[in-house]
Amino acid sequence: MKLTTRGTLAAVLACMGSAVAAAPAVAGTSVPVVLPLESLETAVPVETPDLRTGVPVPVPGAPEGPRHVTGTLVPQDTLPSVPLSSELPRTLLEVPVENPLGEGNLGVAEVLAQESDVKVASPGASLGAPVTAPTGAFGLPEPTLPDAALVAPVLQAAPAGTLLFR
Repeated sequence: MKLTTRGTLAAVLACMGSAVAAAPAVAGTSVPVVLPLESLETAVPVETPDLRTGVPVPVPGAPEGPRHVTGTLVPQDTLPSVPLSSELPRTLLEVPVENPLGEGNLGVAEVLAQESDVKVASPGASLGAPVTAPTGAFGLPEPTLPDAALVAPVLQAAPAGTLLFR
């Protein structure tokens, strides 16, 4: 095997190994993130807070399909809403509190937001036909104003947080 072939094979295996190692982190409902805030010390003369959080990964669900309603020509929920679910990740902010009367720190203030499930549904729509079902003497449909309805988007979450001083 030539040296260039070995190098290419080694690079491909290294890329596959890093993808497999990163897969468990993405498999959850959030990806952990640590925000580097050290550059704030140059702009603001205070100690830098530590911020650890995550980015939620939305997981789409199966939308309910259109359903037939007796007496209508067009099914209801023509454009169904798509449900998404995720989890707001745990967020921790640690801020050192300086002593206003002298040197040193009094302690660390922590703001902690716990994990919380989030459920979202996109907006949907229903549209009615511009004619009625066949009725009357000859069984012909009659013209009517079409019905249009929008299904409102839904957001459900119950975030909670605490403030600690240690």
